[in-house]
Amino acid sequence: MNHHLFHSIRRFAAGGLSVAALFAAMPARAEGETPAPPRDEPSLYPIEIEPHFSFGAENVYGATGFGAGLRLSIPVIPSLLRTIPDNLAITFGGDVIHYDNCYFGNDCGANYLMLPVAAQWNVFVARRVSVFGEAGVFVYKGFFDGCGPNDGPGCSPPSDFGVLPTLAVGARIHMGDNASFTARIGYPTITFGVSFL
Repeated sequence: MNHHLFHSIRRFAAGGLSVAALFAAMPARAEGETPAPPRDEPSLYPIEIEPHFSFGAENVYGATGFGAGLRLSIPVIPSLLRTIPDNLAITFGGDVIHYDNCYFGNDCGANYLMLPVAAQWNVFVARRVSVFGEAGVFVYKGFFDGCGPNDGPGCSPPSDFGVLPTLAVGARIHMGDNASFTARIGYPTITFGVSFL
């Protein structure tokens, strides 16, 4: 009887050790594996490339300017809200804006190079719509035409170099997983373009 009891205890102990080893191995495997991000998470993209048309504020050089530019945005912090897809990105780029006339006449003009750098908070409010807000600074450099003979002695260019704050809000209408129509309203530019995520 002792021999039979010894075999039963040995089988029970071996079974218990097997179950314990199985449970011990499961957390180790789970810790070693990195969970893949959900495939439908719209805020998880590596970079946004945004070519656009630009319209400059009229208080820069007499009248509203027009031109084009490019923005690059790189997400640095995902999921601030946890329940809604979002991210915080660094956005930077450049715009070239042409102004046709100056404050004092129609025979002078200017071209501006504007280089913004801003923090951009993106919130994906619906499957096809996302909104964003931006705040930062921009460096500008002006290249001026000469004043015409009819512009009078008051025709002088404003400051041609400086750093100013930039603020903007915008929205994207997503055409698919990787492209969207993008609009931005703010200072110093209003932009309309296409984003590639």
